[in-house]
Amino acid sequence: MSSAASDAGAPQRRLAFDQQLPLQLGKQFRLQWEPSQGCHVLLYPEGMVQLQGGAEEIMKRIDGKTTLLGLISALEAAFPGADLRDDVVEFAEIAHAKGWLITRAPAEL
Repeated sequence: MSSAASDAGAPQRRLAFDQQLPLQLGKQFRLQWEPSQGCHVLLYPEGMVQLQGGAEEIMKRIDGKTTLLGLISALEAAFPGADLRDDVVEFAEIAHAKGWLITRAPAEL
C-alpha cells in the first residue's frame, strides 16, 4: 500500500514546518560516526549530541533533498511492518525546534 493511501484516513497533524520541503541539517551542525561513542553524533560549536536508535536512523537519512514524507517512506521501507509516521514526525518537530533540522526554501533548491 502506498504511503499516501495509508495516510488518507489519518487525521493530519499540524507541523511547525512545511513537510513538502526538503530537510537538511542546521548550518552549525555536522553529523558523523564517533567510534569512541559507538554511535552517530551531531556536532555543534558548543558540544555534541549522541544519536542512538530511531534518532540515529532518522538523522542518517537527512540529505538536503528528502522531505519529511520521503523520510517516513524510506524508514518504513527499511523497517517493514512498522508504522513510524508519528514517531518520525514527533522527532522531526523536536529536532526542528532545536535547530538540528531546517527546511530548504524553494529558492535554495
